[in-house]
Amino acid sequence: MPKDSAFPGVPAALRRWRRHRPCFPEAAAMEPPPAPGPERLFDSHRLPSDGFLLLALLLYAPVGLCLLVLRLFLGLHVFLVSCALPDSVLRRFVVRTMCAVLGLVARQEDSGLRDHRVRVLISNHVTPFDHNIVNLLTTCSTPLLNSPPSFVCWSRGFMEMDRRVELVESLKKFCASTRLPPTPLLLFPEEEATNGREGLLRFSSWPFSIQDVVQPLTLQVQRPLVSVTVSDASWVSELLWSLFVPFTVYQVRWLHPVHRQLGEENEEFALRVQQLVAKELGQIGTRLTPSDKAEHMKRQRHPRLRPQPAQSSFPSSPSPSSDVQLTTLAQRVKEVLPHVPLNVIQRDLARTGCVDLTITNLLEGAVAFMPEDVSEGSQSLPSASAPKVRPRSSQGQDLGHSMGV
Repeated sequence: MPKDSAFPGVPAALRRWRRHRPCFPEAAAMEPPPAPGPERLFDSHRLPSDGFLLLALLLYAPVGLCLLVLRLFLGLHVFLVSCALPDSVLRRFVVRTMCAVLGLVARQEDSGLRDHRVRVLISNHVTPFDHNIVNLLTTCSTPLLNSPPSFVCWSRGFMEMDRRVELVESLKKFCASTRLPPTPLLLFPEEEATNGREGLLRFSSWPFSIQDVVQPLTLQVQRPLVSVTVSDASWVSELLWSLFVPFTVYQVRWLHPVHRQLGEENEEFALRVQQLVAKELGQIGTRLTPSDKAEHMKRQRHPRLRPQPAQSSFPSSPSPSSDVQLTTLAQRVKEVLPHVPLNVIQRDLARTGCVDLTITNLLEGAVAFMPEDVSEGSQSLPSASAPKVRPRSSQGQDLGHSMGV
């Protein structure tokens, strides 16, 4: 017996759905593109896998070691000069030139879009030195999260902040100050660095609660021979590799300021800016968070650990917007396969995130379920979570058997 013989009219309904599918571009646009997983957002190996690049790196190694030793002494002078000179255009020019000698090249595009009235700058995060590079182009301050104030924090160019609870209020007071010239804040809502090639982490909402207008910028980093950043590397090892390679190019591009819309929440504001930055970079804005990165690194250190269920386009803790999207997609599948219970459809959609894959799984028998009548399915569509009620006759028979009748 064919697998779909229990569903009369399903092939015809499926053909109608596929035939009329191009007539609904808004429904097709509702399906998000497949988001990259954490294995594509974070590099786990520094050295290249290509044999030719690995040979070139071995031949370059003696020269790189000499550059590393020389640049360590030059870097000490750069640090002393940056501490001695006051913040000004002259200081940024001198330090930027000395950093170019160290192999750290900073470039910018569309600098005319920079609005000096905006006090909050938003950027994607690629390396531990992104804030230093942007500071070579414009005056800005960046708080170091989850780290107590120390000499290392100050020497790396971070603001000294204590806790996340007090951070937002302190930053609001900092932006509300009337000091001249005003110093904008450079914030990284991703809170963790990625490889800068595939996608962006989910933007945290707290940077967008400081002010109602932000100016986003995009940051792209290019480096020959080795990876730009590795997921489990410290900032010291990243600095040594930056001094070892011939050069590292940081490309900064300014975007237009973005204002909060009327009645827009912080999460919605953060999502809108994330999609804007991802579009300018030609990448995808994912729903992955720093906790997903930590879980990915844990699986890399312990390969025998069983991985968690696959990440889908829906977050692990669904928000109201994702629930609405999931219900809409489930109703589309229900129109094609009215015999399938709605809760089964929603459960498979939460796993696949794609209407086509869910329909294929249901037709091929990859998902087990108990078919329901068309009349019952159409009535239970608005409330898919309601339990099935057994017929009164069968209940009476069970009662009779229990009484020994």
